[in-house]
Amino acid sequence: MPQAPEFKREQRGVALAMAGALATTIMVLGIVATSDHSASAPFANRMQAAIRTDVFVIAWLIAAIGNVARLRFFSEKDIAGSSAAAGSIEVLQAQAVLQNTFEQAGLTFFTHLIAAATFSWAIPLVEASTGLFVVGRLLFWMGYKYGAKGRAFGFALTFYPNILILLASAFTLLSGSAA
Repeated sequence: MPQAPEFKREQRGVALAMAGALATTIMVLGIVATSDHSASAPFANRMQAAIRTDVFVIAWLIAAIGNVARLRFFSEKDIAGSSAAAGSIEVLQAQAVLQNTFEQAGLTFFTHLIAAATFSWAIPLVEASTGLFVVGRLLFWMGYKYGAKGRAFGFALTFYPNILILLASAFTLLSGSAA
């Protein structure tokens, strides 16, 4: 079944943005993974650092929740809540950003805990991943109104660090060389 040229262009844009985010993620996490790991930290310190660093992850979740509330408060159509009306396009988009941010924040939080439990040098890894999360969420939020290709880089910059860290953790645990 032939596909519309606009759909193909959108797909190409998404694929290019996601490839760029994957390359960025590999570069950033690769620098951390290949740097000097002689300054390993005790387990409790790594866990504390992961939880403390995730204040920046949770801040994005708070911002997304606050944005939906703000948009509803100032909209006659939306003030009654999502069960009362279909919702304006602004609120629907804000809810989509919130939903995705909630999903990404949950995955990131648990990924950081797993990394902290797996690698003695996890603190810079978690910090780099958090930095990618913050930039990724900003780009996702700003790009959302431009469609799939507009938000793809931000989405992938939030998602791919988790995948790579979880793969590295699984490999490390299976090889028996965890911290």
